[in-house]
This record gives sequence, structure tokens and C-alpha cells, in this order.
Amino acid sequence: MPSESILKEKKKIVEEMTERLKSKSGVFVDYKGINVVEDTELRVKMREANIEYSVIKNSLMKFAIKNAGFEELDPVFVGTTSLATSNDDPIAPARIVKEYADKLNNCFEIKAGFMDGKILSIDEVNAIASIPALPILQAQFLGTLLAPITSLAVVLKAIAEKDGAPADVEATAEPTPEPEAPAAPEAPAETAAEPETAAEPETVAEPETAAEPEAPAEEKTPDETTEETPAD
Repeated sequence: MPSESILKEKKKIVEEMTERLKSKSGVFVDYKGINVVEDTELRVKMREANIEYSVIKNSLMKFAIKNAGFEELDPVFVGTTSLATSNDDPIAPARIVKEYADKLNNCFEIKAGFMDGKILSIDEVNAIASIPALPILQAQFLGTLLAPITSLAVVLKAIAEKDGAPADVEATAEPTPEPEAPAAPEAPAETAAEPETAAEPETVAEPETAAEPEAPAEEKTPDETTEETPAD
């Protein structure tokens, strides 16, 4: 039977692994074929990404997964097992583990994973591993936010340059034709000819002087008038 000190030590390890299962994300790995050089290189890369990586005992991990509510992972803990966890970049463990799994072929295999309290299958771990690193995601997100502002700035600058460009610059680009002098108003098709001098009216022939009436026959004086003696 294990001594009390050994039991205490194992209990402490289980508590520590239980806490690690509360990390943002983690990946369980079968490292059976990795050599010392490759393992050392892997651990350096994990540290640089602020990932905690260590070999674990399956028997103790089975107690930890019960404490964390990950009983579904029990069948995974056979053979050699290591665990990579992170509280900074949740994508980092999956990305680095997948990188080495592809590099070392069957010497380094993903068993399962978890993220934010959810168990991940191998396919899900591989899918998450394809997501760019957090700094790249942040840069892409920032670029997406700034894109409309940048476009607006370019448009406003173009408008400002167009409306406020110095005259000489505009002239260099495209000489502006001088405005044509206003054309003199066209004369009427025919200068209003001075009204033709009205033809002098034909001299109206003076009416023929009416023939002077004949002078009345001289009245005979009574002396001359023959009195007709009334007949007796």
C-alpha cells in the first residue's frame, strides 16, 4: 500500500491537473515516437508561446477528468500521454501540436482536446489549428476595422486635391482654354434698309376748271320789253 506521503503527492498532482483542465484550451498527445532532440525543440517552442507542456500519468489524469467533468475522455488515456495547455492564446496549443504531428508523421499524434470547458475531437483540434495566431488575427481584425476609414480618407483626399489644387497645377495637368470674347451681336440679316423714300405722289392733275357758266342773257329793260297788250 502506498505511503501517506506518496498519496499526498499524487493527490497534489491530481489537483494540479484538474486546474490545468480549467485552462482556456488544451491538447492531449501521444508522443511515443519522439526522440530527445525533437522533444527538446518542442518544449522550447511551447515555452516561447507561453504554453505549459508536460508528460502525464494516465491513471492520475483519469481522476482529474472526473473532477473536471471530462469523463468522456477516459478512453483516450492509454499508451503515452502528454498535455499542452494555455491561458493566453487558445489556438496556440492546437497549432503547435499539429505542426509537429505533421512534421513527425506517426511519431507524434493528437488524441483529443478541449476549449472553454468543451471537449474537442481530433478533427476539431485540427480545424482550430488552422486558425492564424492571435497577433495575426488581431492585425487582420484591426485592418478590417480601419479599411472603411482608410477608404474614406483616400476619397476625401482626392476630393480635396481636386477642389483645392493650385491653379498652376491644374494648368499643367490640362490647360484651361481662355474664355472666348463674347461675339458681337450679329447684325440683322439685312440692315434694316432705310425705309425707301416714299415715292412722291404723282401730281394730281388739277381738276379742269369748270367752264364758267354762261352769263345770263341780259335782261331787257322795261323799255325794251314789249309789253304784250292784253287782248281786248
